[in-house]
Amino acid sequence: MNRVVEVVEDKSALIARSLALTVEKIMEATRDRGQCTIALSGGSTPKPLYEAIAAQSLPWDKIHVFWGDERYVPPTDPDSNEGMARGAWLDRVALPPENIHPMPTGASDPAADAETHDAQLRDFFKSSAGEFPEFDIILLGMGDDGHTASLFPHTEALDVRDRLITVGNKDGQPRLTFTVPLINRARCVIFVVAGTSKQPALEQIFAETADERAYPSRQIQPAGELYWLLDRAAGEAIEQRINF
Repeated sequence: MNRVVEVVEDKSALIARSLALTVEKIMEATRDRGQCTIALSGGSTPKPLYEAIAAQSLPWDKIHVFWGDERYVPPTDPDSNEGMARGAWLDRVALPPENIHPMPTGASDPAADAETHDAQLRDFFKSSAGEFPEFDIILLGMGDDGHTASLFPHTEALDVRDRLITVGNKDGQPRLTFTVPLINRARCVIFVVAGTSKQPALEQIFAETADERAYPSRQIQPAGELYWLLDRAAGEAIEQRINF
């Protein structure tokens, strides 16, 4: 299995390790392929990571930024993943505006915006129908319920296999999200997970057998590398069960 699991002491160490790995993969991609395509996660955990990335000296003109999911709100909304990433990172560095590829949320129709972004990704990566492009890096978080991106337990989005982007749903609120096969095509997927509240879901995700529809993060098995970076509060329950 291409999975690497690392448990670090606390959240500060988690951010430091996530920063080091992300920078390593960015530099690797720009060296080997001339650019880096990275998809960001939302939520509270990655914000200090983005702030730390903003303080680095990186080849910004070679980095293209996308999002793995987005709440169906304007970028100015406090809940917007795009807005958070811009404030913490993107607006603080010399990243060309054309290198930022947000998910559209302005059509008042999530399904239409999902189609639009699907087409945008295919155009950027020059991929045809039926092909799934390879992102260099996809950063993911995980909810207490085991969801990742906006792939929530027992929702229709989990079953989409013919599109890059679909509509996720949480308590009746639509979101745009990468599909499982798009995530699994990535060269490198990095989960960054913190907190004791994540322990029950992690136990199911790392169990030999469990319901993949109940714990969607189990479905993330990329063709490339898979890193699970956990602070001890999240990872202590499984630390002894996994061969590090």
